[in-house]
Amino acid sequence: MLILDTHTHIYSQDESSYPPIAKPLRPPGDAGSMTNLERVLKTNGVAGACIVQPSTFYGWDNRFICDGAAGAPRWTAGVCTLNPDDPHSPGLIQHYVKKYGIRALRSVPARDGKIDNPGVVALWRACVESRIVVNVLCDRDNTDALAHMLEKFRRQSVVIDHCLNLKASPEQDTILTDMLRLAMYTNAHAKLTFLATGSAEGYPFRDMHELCHKIIAAYTPDRCVWGSDFPCELWTPKATYSQNIRLFTEELGLETASKEAILGTTARRLYFRDKLA
Repeated sequence: MLILDTHTHIYSQDESSYPPIAKPLRPPGDAGSMTNLERVLKTNGVAGACIVQPSTFYGWDNRFICDGAAGAPRWTAGVCTLNPDDPHSPGLIQHYVKKYGIRALRSVPARDGKIDNPGVVALWRACVESRIVVNVLCDRDNTDALAHMLEKFRRQSVVIDHCLNLKASPEQDTILTDMLRLAMYTNAHAKLTFLATGSAEGYPFRDMHELCHKIIAAYTPDRCVWGSDFPCELWTPKATYSQNIRLFTEELGLETASKEAILGTTARRLYFRDKLA
């Protein structure tokens, strides 16, 4: 079965060439290196990975993601994060796609907190022109704004990172309701990366299973993708990489066709169309 990881973060140990921001979130040792990522993928039978700009380490500096994507074009799909308040950002998307083969933008709210800010709109237009995916990172406070963007960009494939940061909390049912409401937009996809990060329990995070099943039912497996949150030592300390896979191969009790779509074929269509040869 084809398995593709749509959510990994990579970190260079050469911090003079790729300097981090002040007070970065740093993984232990070489856990977040490209070398370790390639090793972990091979060990677990994963064919490729989206490498997502870790803004908590590099801010808006995408050089390491770009170099990583260009250096391993067969098995990686680079995802950049750009400042929606910088008027030069839309032009950078076109540059990153042409020079480094970047496959997606991780879209974040503008300084005013809105995901439908004019600066964000300009970035999404650049993604349409460059034919790359938009990944959206926002909370439920932006649900209405995100719905507005999904309506405005009906032909743009959009992946909702971490399902609006769904987690065990007093707002859990409200976040789930908002996530399910967005399923009406057929260009919206769900990134099912919230089980290990959102659960109040230990592995296999049974308090998240029903929520996950409801999202899969609403979006259908053809609009859902899996991601590990690599390096797991930093981002999912309650689950190893292999356990994050096992959640979907075993623990959730998914049918074979659903596993194949969520773990591989949907991601291939979105990010890896001409890769893995």
